[in-house]
Amino acid sequence: MSSLRQRGWQAIAPAPQASESFTGKAALIVLQLLALAALLIAMCQPAVAQVAILQIQVSGGEGAVHAAGARDSRGIAVVVTDETGRPVEGAAVSFHLPEQGPSGTFVNGLRTEVAVTDDRGRAAVHSIEFNRVPGRFEIRIVASKEQARAGTVSFQYIAGPSPGAAATEAKGGGHHRKRWLMVAAVVAGAGAAGGTMALVHSPPATATAESTPILTIGPPSITVGKP
Repeated sequence: MSSLRQRGWQAIAPAPQASESFTGKAALIVLQLLALAALLIAMCQPAVAQVAILQIQVSGGEGAVHAAGARDSRGIAVVVTDETGRPVEGAAVSFHLPEQGPSGTFVNGLRTEVAVTDDRGRAAVHSIEFNRVPGRFEIRIVASKEQARAGTVSFQYIAGPSPGAAATEAKGGGHHRKRWLMVAAVVAGAGAAGGTMALVHSPPATATAESTPILTIGPPSITVGKP
């Protein structure tokens, strides 16, 4: 009996090895199918487009003229698009004012300010306080997102005193000076006239004796009448 049992066990023993081999192959197939499904899912997902080229267009503030020392709340605005003209969201846009000459400062007290574009590609900075140096100046603008960068320049102006006002002021000053000169001349003339009058005017001399009347005898006239 023991020998039969041993023989039966030996005959039945290889069966578990075949089952284990089948299970390993099935697991490998399942893993392969899962990897293939993951690859298919990744391929079906929309790829994130990389921005290759940026374009900047100044949409507000170009060519603006500001009063010297004034604070302008309009600022400057731009629109950032890609190479196809679609708006770029999330691009960082930096604005730079000149360090010297006609310039100003942003609301942060610096000459550089950064803004981020919205879903329409728009970015803007406001409240620029300008100095008192008249003339044209440029605002350098740089946009960047990922590896793409672009730049442009916007020109604005700080107004100086108008020539008409300067001419009017000079003319008014000339009139004032002329008037003062005329007053001085009148005063000087009055003083000179007073001196002349003082020299000419003198008290009348007192008569020491009465003047003798002078008698005048005309030529005799002869009249001849009838006898």
